[in-house]
Amino acid sequence: MKKTGFVCFCIGMMLLGMGGSACAEEEPYVIGPGDILDISNWKDESLTKSVVVLPDGKISFPLIGVFQASGKSVSELKSEIQSEIIKYVPDPVLTVEVRQVNSMLIYVIGRVNSPGKFVLNANVTALQALAMAGGLNPFAKKDKIRIIRQNANQSVVIPFRYDDVVENADLAQNVRLQRGDVIVVP
Repeated sequence: MKKTGFVCFCIGMMLLGMGGSACAEEEPYVIGPGDILDISNWKDESLTKSVVVLPDGKISFPLIGVFQASGKSVSELKSEIQSEIIKYVPDPVLTVEVRQVNSMLIYVIGRVNSPGKFVLNANVTALQALAMAGGLNPFAKKDKIRIIRQNANQSVVIPFRYDDVVENADLAQNVRLQRGDVIVVP
């Protein structure tokens, strides 16, 4: 009886784990300034180009000119290009890819071993970013770490208490970082 209950418990926990990961959909990547995009129309070399998203978020492409790329997902950008290029190319087979992510920058400053700017190529949490910065130095005030995030036209300060996160007391503080976040370690 105990063995059957334990097996049911294990299966239930596995199903909960699968359900949680299957339900948590990733948001599509949003293109930003500095990103390098490959845009091509199948079997048409004149419509194949690598472009860098300019600081103002715009790119230029043959036949359709300059338009906004920053702030859009890859599929949104592809749809926009396709709707414009169809005027010149019948039945275009368009591909848009992010060749290099350069706009996902975060900054770690203060009392860490290697402060600086870091390019993110994956989803990173605050604790992972501190590890990327070489960890805290011995003089860091672990309970006064702050994450500064720019939302629209205002800055939001998110507290991060290192010991609470490391000791599993409050894992909710270990937030996923976003483009432009600054971690300040006093």
